[in-house]
Amino acid sequence: MSQEILINVTPPETRVALVENGVLQEVSIERERRRGLVGNVYMGRICRVLPGMQAAFVEVGLSRTAFLHASDIAVPEAVGEEGEGRRSDSIVDLVREQQQILVQVIKDPIGTKGARLTTHITIPSRYLVLLPDSQSVGVSARIEDDAERTRLKEAVQAFVEDGDPCGYIVRTAAEGASLEAVEEDRRFLLKLWSSIQARAASAQPGTLVHEDLPLLLRSLRDLVASEVEKVRVDSRENYQRVKAFCDKYLPDLVSRIDYYPGERPLFELYNIEDEIQKALERKVQLKSGGYLIIDQTEALTTIDVNTGGYVGHRTLEETIFKTNLEAAQAIARQVRLRNLGGIIIIDFIDMLEEEHKRQVLRALEKALERDHAKTQISGVSALGLVEMTRKRTRESLEHVLCEPCPTCMGRGSLKTAETVCYEIFREILRESRQFEAKRLLVLASQEVVDLLLDEESASVAQLEEFIGRSIRFQAEPLYTQEQYDVVLM
Repeated sequence: MSQEILINVTPPETRVALVENGVLQEVSIERERRRGLVGNVYMGRICRVLPGMQAAFVEVGLSRTAFLHASDIAVPEAVGEEGEGRRSDSIVDLVREQQQILVQVIKDPIGTKGARLTTHITIPSRYLVLLPDSQSVGVSARIEDDAERTRLKEAVQAFVEDGDPCGYIVRTAAEGASLEAVEEDRRFLLKLWSSIQARAASAQPGTLVHEDLPLLLRSLRDLVASEVEKVRVDSRENYQRVKAFCDKYLPDLVSRIDYYPGERPLFELYNIEDEIQKALERKVQLKSGGYLIIDQTEALTTIDVNTGGYVGHRTLEETIFKTNLEAAQAIARQVRLRNLGGIIIIDFIDMLEEEHKRQVLRALEKALERDHAKTQISGVSALGLVEMTRKRTRESLEHVLCEPCPTCMGRGSLKTAETVCYEIFREILRESRQFEAKRLLVLASQEVVDLLLDEESASVAQLEEFIGRSIRFQAEPLYTQEQYDVVLM
């Protein structure tokens, strides 16, 4: 599989696109005014302990207090009465109010929720992830070759057995790497962790102790694999910055870095801009004529599969099966591209044959294997729905680029002009009973006023007769269809 990483940099914004075989698979956006926090380490202070939620709110210097759950707190095992190691799981035994605590952000603030924290600090580099509070060694599940897994695990295990105070996870990028490169990575991580500890020792609560790399460099550390043929940067200054970073930490990548000086914007050349626009739409067209409908809500994301204009050539079951197979590939791409997280419910078209259901599920699992975020599929429910989860650490593409519509307040629908007319009638009745006035003035949108003066004119006349007062109407061009005011005169 051929991959390219495209990096578009402007002073206020950095965008990174991962393209596989000419098709956009992932896009990450970081803005200078609102940089992501995942990976940052802070010296925090516990401001409130909530036993009922088994959690605590922590002040780390952000606009909202952050959230720390009991399960995300690393503590030494307590020794029980019989001498057995035992860990207390109650939040009141783990932290206390006003306590200073070193924490790391594992989930950015999303919507109205503050950042999610952990005290299990992890420091990633190219080949390894340092685990300061552990001495275990793990290997990425994406490294499938047993001999390679054994080689890497034994090498890293030897570091720990030689007195290394920390544990490690071997990253996918370490596959095929020399042991000298892995050892160099380890020394760098230990040096970095020592500097973090030194800064933490003198840090005041609410201060940043360690900041993760910016998107420009983080993408090289996390996304670049052997399949990446080219990294293209459209800014000369940042091309030099990327090159210097790779000279120091990723020497094998230097030859694949390319500066793009073209007049035509890099993202436009690869059709990335159009793909980003499509990723903000509800409807995703499939090549066969079928389509997906994707709806994001605060609780979960739903994906509905429809045959649309695809009529097939053989039986109905075969048509449905082929549409679902194509949809499985498209869903895996859309989930990555839109950075959808949390619970995702997929409503495939109902299939009768169990073998078809199994193949569609397998196609979805296989398509999601290349996803960098952890996914879990629970199978087909009794209602024929596929339930899955995807680890959410950052805002989805829609939440980064968009905001709720001020007209409908994010509902996606408006009250009809007719509905607003009847609300106005009820408001006039209510106010006429409560207050004395010679006449009433109704301010509303042009559509509502037109309806009141035309189709509802008879109702308005009846209402004037009933309340014994005249009613005037005035169109307000800045009012939305749902806005209105009844003024007593």
